[in-house]
Amino acid sequence: MNCLPLVRDEVWLPVEETAHVGRIRRTATSLAERLGFGATRMAEIGLAATEIGTNLHKHARQGVVLIRTVRGERDAAVEIVAVDRGPGIADMALAWEDGQSTTGTLGVGLGAVARLATSCAMTSRPGMGTALVARFAPGLHWAPEWGEEPAAGMTRPINGEEVCGDAYAVCRSTDRMTLMMCDGSGHGPLAAAASDVAVRVFREQPFLPPDQVVARLHAALRGTRGGAVAVADIDLARRTVRYCGLGNIAAAVLVDGRKHGMISVPGVAGHQARTIRTFDYPLPERAVVAMHSDGLTERWGVDHGSDLITDPPVLIAATLLREAGVRHDDACVLVARPA
Repeated sequence: MNCLPLVRDEVWLPVEETAHVGRIRRTATSLAERLGFGATRMAEIGLAATEIGTNLHKHARQGVVLIRTVRGERDAAVEIVAVDRGPGIADMALAWEDGQSTTGTLGVGLGAVARLATSCAMTSRPGMGTALVARFAPGLHWAPEWGEEPAAGMTRPINGEEVCGDAYAVCRSTDRMTLMMCDGSGHGPLAAAASDVAVRVFREQPFLPPDQVVARLHAALRGTRGGAVAVADIDLARRTVRYCGLGNIAAAVLVDGRKHGMISVPGVAGHQARTIRTFDYPLPERAVVAMHSDGLTERWGVDHGSDLITDPPVLIAATLLREAGVRHDDACVLVARPA
């Protein structure tokens, strides 16, 4: 069994004025220092963070930066995700070249960011905006690379809170991948505590049938605030998804320009679960599975600003959160593209 890297220390920072660029640099380098990075690597991360923040400020609208830790089995990396609602980039190849700073690109530092990062990817859609992700390991080599990481997610707390009450987890084996999401009731530390329990219990036995996992989560969340929970069990050999949701977790299979919703039943894990039921769905080749809490509206379509076939799941999640995360609530999104 392999559980995908744990994500911690998530900080969302707006980019609305020049002073915010310095905060992005300080946050990224401080996180690298806590992880034990060397002075040279910390300086490289600071340079890349400055370039990302500066170019968002100069060329984008409603730019935000997510800085977080991604922990593997033996190492950890700093990940920076930049998302905006700017004009988008018409020529992606040109944008990566040094010396390009026309409006609509991330600017002259994009080539440097790519060289300094362990992994770097970008997606953009004219008229919708751009999303970039750069991961910085202690050295230049760190696995998994983007193409080998089949799932990624992100959380964002409601305004005024430092912790998000929503959480997710992913585990995989040779022929299966299981996704779990919990939306802790309410907001803040108590909601986050409920979601942390769900993550821990799920990771203990992730490959039970989904209804059994949800039943275990329901029992484990008694004594907490409870929350909405959902489990998607992906059979990579049979190309099917077995889905069990309790409460307001939305999920869908995205393929061939269509969005096929999956069913969650009413209830609150830890408090009320009259029915726990599993539904089966086909998983065609090149399909993407997306799950999100009710911090995102369900009024989004397949064409939400990223390429489902080529973009890494983290960028699909970032653009989905940008387009649909409009509710005043904790938000969580998880995207998987099974090989």
